[in-house]
Amino acid sequence: MRGNGKPLVTIAIPTYNRADTYLPQAVLSAVNQTYANIEILISDNCSTDNTEAVVKDFKDSRIQYVKHSKNIGPFHNANFCVKEACGDYFVMLQDDDLLDPDMVETCLKSVNYTYKDIGIIRTGTRWIGPDGSLLLEIPNIAGGLSLDDFFRAFSLFRTGVYFCSTVFNTKKLQEMGGFHSQHQLFYDVMASVKLAARYGREDIYDIKASNRKHDMEWIWAASVQNWCEDSLDLIQLMHDLAPENKDLVKAEGMRGLCAFNYNLAGKVSSPMKRIRAYWAVYKNFDYVYSPYRLFYNKTIGSLINAVKRKIKQMLLAS
Repeated sequence: MRGNGKPLVTIAIPTYNRADTYLPQAVLSAVNQTYANIEILISDNCSTDNTEAVVKDFKDSRIQYVKHSKNIGPFHNANFCVKEACGDYFVMLQDDDLLDPDMVETCLKSVNYTYKDIGIIRTGTRWIGPDGSLLLEIPNIAGGLSLDDFFRAFSLFRTGVYFCSTVFNTKKLQEMGGFHSQHQLFYDVMASVKLAARYGREDIYDIKASNRKHDMEWIWAASVQNWCEDSLDLIQLMHDLAPENKDLVKAEGMRGLCAFNYNLAGKVSSPMKRIRAYWAVYKNFDYVYSPYRLFYNKTIGSLINAVKRKIKQMLLAS
């Protein structure tokens, strides 16, 4: 389905009860794309607020609104969007994120406004706060990197993988069954890794999308144990798909994603639960990287020392 010979792009917005907060901004950022040949699929996960009214207020013929009769969970809602997408390319816009007006245009220009078998097209990303304030700018530095180096750059936090700044090849994404990971935490990254390895990627340095950071992000409520297990699966996947430096890819994946999980453990509010979360990371990553080595500084030194004492007690008791 194409207009003026240009590929159709599906912008999918899975949503739940964000009508009074971020959803209107997300939809507006989709509607305001400078690239005209788009469809906007809004999949309402049985919201109990006025989501439907908010969507209908836009009065844009490109919007397709679907409301589920029951809540199917964020993971299934995301894959519903993949299944229903008609576009040649696919953008998953979470209902709290934003696209720059020229995000889709920039990505399609990079492939000469044609459909290609390329797996993903990536731009840079900015982090914004609940009020839209700028927190961090992350240009996409992966241009020209080999697949191995792309994996390593992700593992060491030199480049990020985000839904809002990734354009997927719809057909290829559908063929591999959409998004999936063991605990549905790294399912966007797993899909990007697979598609980049099998079909290649196009990297755009400029920042063209905003990922919002706030307390209502459902995905951060998952247990540290689940995050560790998804992280280890991702590391193994990158190792298996790396064409050359498999051992290096795995080693740096272990180091980087261990640090990522220690960071999550550090966000646990209860001191004792935080210690148990640190222990879970230490155990899952084969007792190699201690939180002391990765994160020590004066402000958290006392906590880390307590964690070290607790770990020693657990080891002696085991």
